[in-house]
Amino acid sequence: MKGIVIMNARPNGEKFYRQSERIAGALCRLGAETEIVLNGSVPAIVGAKRPTEKKTADFAVYLDKDKYLGRILEGAGIRLFNRAAAVEVCDDKLLTCLAVAPYGLPFPDCIPAPLCYTPAAKADRKFLADVAERLTFPLIVKKSFGSFGNGVRLVHGMDELVRTDEEFLYEPHFYQRFVAESSGRDFRVIVIGGKVAAAMERRAKAGEFRSNAELGAECVKAEPPEEYLRLAERAAEVLNLDYCGVDLLEGKDGPLLCEVNSNAFFEAIERATGTDVAALYAEHILRTLRGR
Repeated sequence: MKGIVIMNARPNGEKFYRQSERIAGALCRLGAETEIVLNGSVPAIVGAKRPTEKKTADFAVYLDKDKYLGRILEGAGIRLFNRAAAVEVCDDKLLTCLAVAPYGLPFPDCIPAPLCYTPAAKADRKFLADVAERLTFPLIVKKSFGSFGNGVRLVHGMDELVRTDEEFLYEPHFYQRFVAESSGRDFRVIVIGGKVAAAMERRAKAGEFRSNAELGAECVKAEPPEEYLRLAERAAEVLNLDYCGVDLLEGKDGPLLCEVNSNAFFEAIERATGTDVAALYAEHILRTLRGR
């Protein structure tokens, strides 16, 4: 059995290589010949009479977010972990909310920002006033695409909301109700093959409302209540994910889904919990392929 681990064509840091090497190594130890390749070195072509390239591997661990290559590889008969459609939905934070909403999964209220294509446009103050009235201050302004807490702002008043909206104007973004009970703190839950594999609590450093490990948050092993774990597993099921990191907030009435990361880094949660996430993911991949 032959596999590939696909990285972005321009990896932004050593942690991207380390994650790929851990997964590829775990697969090789289980008997699956696996190599790491960058997007751009994978044969792919789209044409009316030749919609996909020939099959070059039995499976691919897809650590990129390129929605085009993923679909091309699936068209060639390569099983992706995660599937192309699941990666695409999770890459867009608001699209994730739209995907889970029909299933009744709880998450903070969101209002999409109208897309803007007009040069030198200004913020629509009337629209923003309505946003403020419906969500109340403080509220979150969040870019639809982004990682490691980038593009997420906590806004306390109208002038700040207008400035932030004008800064984000030409990028897809949305507004979200701020969950004060969970400010600077959340749970990151890793789900593999539909089951919780590990969980940690992330605690932001002083003065920071975002609890990303990349922003200096403290990460400690956690045992969230059962309803939190079931929500994480349900989110993975609804989004058809083989592997993911689910971020959960503590609302006053129970857990709330914050984000679902299809390519979640696992170094921090391995250190916090002692769980070999790479090995568990590799086992799931091969078990899935052999069960087909």
